[in-house]
Amino acid sequence: MPVTRGLAWAATLALGALLAAPVVSLAFTAAEGTGELWPHLAAYVLPQAIRDTALLLAGVGLLVIGLGTGTAWLVSAFDFPGRRLLDAALLLPLAVPTYVVAFAYLDLMHPLGPVQSGLRGMLGLAGPRDLVLPELRSLPGCILLLGFVLYPYVYLPTRALFLMRAGGLLEAARMLGAGPGRTFFRVALPLARPAVALGTGLALMEALNDVGAAEFLGVRTLTVQVYATWVNRSDLPGAAQIALVMLACVLLLVGLERLARGGRGFAGTGQRERPSARRRLGGGRAAAALTLGGVPVILGFGLPAGYLALSAWRRVQGAGLPDTLLAEAVNTILYAGAATVLTVALGLLIAAAPGLLGRRQGAALIRMAALGYAMPGTVLAVGLLAPLALVDSGMTALTGASLALVGLGTGGALVMGYGMRFLTVSVGATEAGLARIPRTVPDAARVLGRGRLSTLLTVQVPLAWPAILSGALLAFVDIAKELPLTLLLRPLNVETLSTHLYGEAARGTYEDGAAAALLIVGIGLIPVILLLRLDRDAVLRRG
Repeated sequence: MPVTRGLAWAATLALGALLAAPVVSLAFTAAEGTGELWPHLAAYVLPQAIRDTALLLAGVGLLVIGLGTGTAWLVSAFDFPGRRLLDAALLLPLAVPTYVVAFAYLDLMHPLGPVQSGLRGMLGLAGPRDLVLPELRSLPGCILLLGFVLYPYVYLPTRALFLMRAGGLLEAARMLGAGPGRTFFRVALPLARPAVALGTGLALMEALNDVGAAEFLGVRTLTVQVYATWVNRSDLPGAAQIALVMLACVLLLVGLERLARGGRGFAGTGQRERPSARRRLGGGRAAAALTLGGVPVILGFGLPAGYLALSAWRRVQGAGLPDTLLAEAVNTILYAGAATVLTVALGLLIAAAPGLLGRRQGAALIRMAALGYAMPGTVLAVGLLAPLALVDSGMTALTGASLALVGLGTGGALVMGYGMRFLTVSVGATEAGLARIPRTVPDAARVLGRGRLSTLLTVQVPLAWPAILSGALLAFVDIAKELPLTLLLRPLNVETLSTHLYGEAARGTYEDGAAAALLIVGIGLIPVILLLRLDRDAVLRRG
């Protein structure tokens, strides 16, 4: 018993130190700035960055709430031809990174691009200046693009709540004579408040983490300023000071998300709940429902993916594929795969910690694991610089040579950064899978002489493997799309698909980057399809 308790505290302290290291490092790095640096940032950089970031988050928040909640209600409360296909298609924007969508739309909406050229031809106008469309390189343009890509973060939890938690209450409201509108606003929406708040918080975290789309569209957010201050101006203390402001914004977002939930969470009756009966639509109403539900899919996935496919085909026909594309795809898959293995292994141990180490220490580990996801990639990267440099120095002192495996400029640093950022994705999925196993199952194994670790690996893991696999797929998708961490922590002379695309967009050579962008979409799309199949199989088992 003393050994187990000591192990519990050692694991808790080790993870806490690992996750606290970037924050402590940020504070020390920021303190190294000269006295003249902070007044300059406070006067000329931070006001615009804070304003643009606040407006961006407010706009994206409103848009994802409207799109995510509306589409979740549409596929949950109504039945119409094409509903099942729409239900699955609404998840497709998860496969497309925000910077890829911005990359595609910049070329698509260019004054000489297909949209404006086609409109000029239809209207009989002569030159590009004869037709003025709203400028995409703007804050409203960035809000629209991010909103149509990030709404699935609200759609997924809200849809799940509508399907499995609100069925009986919604049917009771209908029996009492409430119409669809009143049922939605008076019953469904208040019930969905925790799910909407959770999904909106995740979407805003992703919007705050974005660097590619915001920079491409000319929005100077805090994230863009961190990257520009560090890389373009070689001012690491200044980048750390802006990163601390970003960290304060993250804490504010977390507090607002908890306030929006009002202390509420997800609860069930402990029994299998029957989904609500859907209202059948036909004729014009069915067509309108399918059209409204299809707009986010078309704008968030269909148009950019289709245009990238066409542009890539033209690039292949004209000049072939870039020589480095295969190596970059391999790098993307290898780094994402290695980081996924790390997150799944650590996620399994942390999710099972309440049973292995004790409830108090296990709950502390789970809460600590969520801290990494709360830190944007740029903040985490800046915070990891000093600890990784310390590791480099220690390895050099021990070996007499620069043989660091996880220090600066190595693949290990990038994998560690990925693992810390997306650990909570695997922890959450694995914890949910283990929670579905009846308590009597591991108790029976313990009675038969199995230890706690043996019971976990031979009994609980096989039963929870669909949830563990779902977490692994989600982590892989997120890691393969991650741009800020990859830009800042990748090894020297190593390119991935995301960094290749970022370089092409910075040079304005959109057609040359189309193939890389399409491969990123393909790599993200395969896990999303597998997730859809896992979700369908789970529904079939329940029904």
